[in-house]
Amino acid sequence: MSICEAIRYEHDGPVATIMFNRADKLNAFTRPMAMELVRMFDRTDADDAVRAVILTGAGRAFCAGADLSPDESSLFHEVPAPVEEEEQEQDRHDPPMRDFGGLITLRMFRSLKPVIVAFNGPAAGMGVTMTLAADYRLASTTAKFAMPFTRRGIVPESAASWFLPRIVGIAKALEWTIGGSTFSPEEALAAGLIGSLHAPEALIPAAMSIAHDIAAHTAPVSVALTRQMLWRALGFTHPMDAHRIESHGIRSRAGSGDVREGVASFLEKRLPQFPDRVPDDLPGFFPWWADDDSW
Repeated sequence: MSICEAIRYEHDGPVATIMFNRADKLNAFTRPMAMELVRMFDRTDADDAVRAVILTGAGRAFCAGADLSPDESSLFHEVPAPVEEEEQEQDRHDPPMRDFGGLITLRMFRSLKPVIVAFNGPAAGMGVTMTLAADYRLASTTAKFAMPFTRRGIVPESAASWFLPRIVGIAKALEWTIGGSTFSPEEALAAGLIGSLHAPEALIPAAMSIAHDIAAHTAPVSVALTRQMLWRALGFTHPMDAHRIESHGIRSRAGSGDVREGVASFLEKRLPQFPDRVPDDLPGFFPWWADDDSW
């Protein structure tokens, strides 16, 4: 199966849908699939017509995690001999040497468009962790979850050690990752890993409803700035850092066509037609962070 067949991309109106399409393998992920998914986020960021991205799976599973078959898994590759410290640093920054789940999560983290994950069925390992940088996570009642890294002799990946405690709290993150046991969608909902549960046939319509609501009512530039402001602020050490960047954001938006249209549409009780576009009309201070996640 080619990469294009393993991951399907559809664009309908303002919504792009990315579907994992290895149903016979429970959508288990390979490194080439991960690199293709990263390129798809490049594509959605560059396409002004895309206002939201839905990520889901074909068949009865969302994603069984990394493909652990000997032909696909890096876990079966021989570890290279130790090298000098400078070479180790260079290798660590080299994408082929890095956890490919993390490549996905960090790219999703940088997304200019909101990402909606629809867990249509079971998700395990990186099938859970690669979604942690999404803005919305919905699940079917047929879903179940597991992060069984310790049960396979490995450790969490996809930058889960950073994202997961921030989403569900350190106690629940430790419980799920140290024990590695399977947990129900109800437990995932109670902990905040997912935001809502749906009957299987209602899952994609619910995700589409969120995507179309974003497209109809929000300004693309404001959405892109807001998701980056909130994610990046998780690393701030003082609220003054948030105040500074919010002040930049308010000043950059004040007087824009988007603000005039947002106020006018509110007063006139109609849907807005925001003129500014992503990525062309992002303000000059964007991106404001050090490019720590470029490697």
